[in-house]
Amino acid sequence: MSMRLPNFLVIGAAKAGTTSLYYYLKQHPQIFMTTRKEPRFFALKDIQLDFRGPAQGINKTSVTNYNEYCNLFNEVTNEIAIGEASTIYLYDPRAPKLIKHYIPDVKLIAILRDPIERAYSSFSHLTRDGYETLTFLQALREEKARILDNWPHLWHYRESGFYYEQLKRYFEIFSKQQLKIYLYEDLKSNSIAVVQDIFIFLGVDDSFIPDLTKQNESGKPKSRLLIYLFKRNNFLKSLLKPFFFQAWRNYIRSKALKLNLEPMPHLPLEVRQELVEIYRKDILKVQDLIQRDLSKWIE
Repeated sequence: MSMRLPNFLVIGAAKAGTTSLYYYLKQHPQIFMTTRKEPRFFALKDIQLDFRGPAQGINKTSVTNYNEYCNLFNEVTNEIAIGEASTIYLYDPRAPKLIKHYIPDVKLIAILRDPIERAYSSFSHLTRDGYETLTFLQALREEKARILDNWPHLWHYRESGFYYEQLKRYFEIFSKQQLKIYLYEDLKSNSIAVVQDIFIFLGVDDSFIPDLTKQNESGKPKSRLLIYLFKRNNFLKSLLKPFFFQAWRNYIRSKALKLNLEPMPHLPLEVRQELVEIYRKDILKVQDLIQRDLSKWIE
């Protein structure tokens, strides 16, 4: 039996609407998306995983073996577009060449978000899940040490936002026809237009309209106990599990976690200004590369 591989990838960026996009695409009858979001194969192939930090689940959920990766696509039937979404692919320097080696004709989709908002959203996401205990400024100060200690890419708040080198790696080895770059602002303000444009890009029926409910929203948890009960393995969870169907468990978990969120406080203006200066040159280079006005990002 020949091994099946994807013909498109959502490559990132993290915290730029990729989880929502994954669910929008998954609903289309002509599109197959792997059940496991973020297999991360093309970034972590053949690596003995030893990520540190509080969320080491990435060591278990990542796929590093070629056959195991191909198995993710075993359930493909007659879908036209076959894909997966791993946000590490944009950030990780190994990924473009490995993708080119295995699937040279692949179509690639990236969503870019203001790197400062993206960093703060990543911080908020990890705070929400109880994986970040520092303040944003403290976390930025600790970032280099954490990277040296091999913490996963979600903690690379500042580093993940330098998009120019990340995109350049793809532009150098793939044709422009294979790449679609969107902005988070577009997905947020006009989801249906972006999604239908992607449907055209993937060669599937673009009249299909998915449920466009936002997924994986960040925020500040009102109760740490609820985070522990729903997101960590614990005795109560094990005890109640046999009494509820999987669908009910997912529904209750989703509702409870959403109700437990309140908006994060706004990023202080002086912190934003400091980060604008750090990113300014990179943003201007990205603007030239993708031919989009990114002036709002450096306001």
